[in-house]
Amino acid sequence: MRIAVLGAGGVGGYFGGALARAGNEVVLLARGEHLRALAERGLEVRTPEETYRVAVEAREDPREIRGAELAIVAVKSYSLAEIAPAARLLAEAGADVLPLLNGVEAAERLAAAGVPDGRVLGGLAEISAARVAPGVVERRSPFERVVVGERAGGASPRADRIVAAFREAGVEARVSADIQADLWRKLTFITAMSAACGLARAAIGPVRNAPLGSLLIERLVREVVAVGRARGVALASDLEEKMVKVIDSMPEAMKPSFLLDLESGGRTELDDLSGAVSRLGRLAGD
Repeated sequence: MRIAVLGAGGVGGYFGGALARAGNEVVLLARGEHLRALAERGLEVRTPEETYRVAVEAREDPREIRGAELAIVAVKSYSLAEIAPAARLLAEAGADVLPLLNGVEAAERLAAAGVPDGRVLGGLAEISAARVAPGVVERRSPFERVVVGERAGGASPRADRIVAAFREAGVEARVSADIQADLWRKLTFITAMSAACGLARAAIGPVRNAPLGSLLIERLVREVVAVGRARGVALASDLEEKMVKVIDSMPEAMKPSFLLDLESGGRTELDDLSGAVSRLGRLAGD
């Protein structure tokens, strides 16, 4: 499969590298020193298990990308508007578009930006990865998961084909029967973690161990789930209990990417996490 990756940072670079290693033709949209390093030395991928280097195409101008069958959008949510024209260009040329962003609105925002609606799937990634140097990405989590689904629900040949490509690359992947429910499940986890750790400016361990810390986490989880249900999303009856247990199982030193962005003084995805829960809750009258 010929695959374009729009957003060659940690997540996009990691999955792009894995897919290229499995024999797919991968082209990464990049710029600056990262672009030059990819063109000169290829992409170096570091994982907890191994380090490898793989040859990839690298382009700065999306108009130079020809014949893409799949476009993976893997930018931070606050950069989606900036990358949407590139996704639209590739979709109009025949590529299916798979957003792997945090939040629950990426597919709808791409469609609203002019990306042909029928070309946009729903998707999510569960991974901790970062670009650590020009041409170098690192997976830090022991897991790497991708979920793909048709936005209207159910399986499809194209979703099956995309998931098969990820699996052949060694990535845990599955087709979702209800991608909206899966997106809200992830939103519940990442928003609760981000809000709790962001407020405390601390890793999850100290938050859990603080007086009322566990109560804070539980109430954050319940709020996100309540809004999802008010929006008509079919969330499992025991989702709150499961999410609290998942957060309780996180390593003491675990920091969500939101907190890392705060600590570095960079932009955050607040508007697409807690901000989205607040906004969508008001729209649902919750």
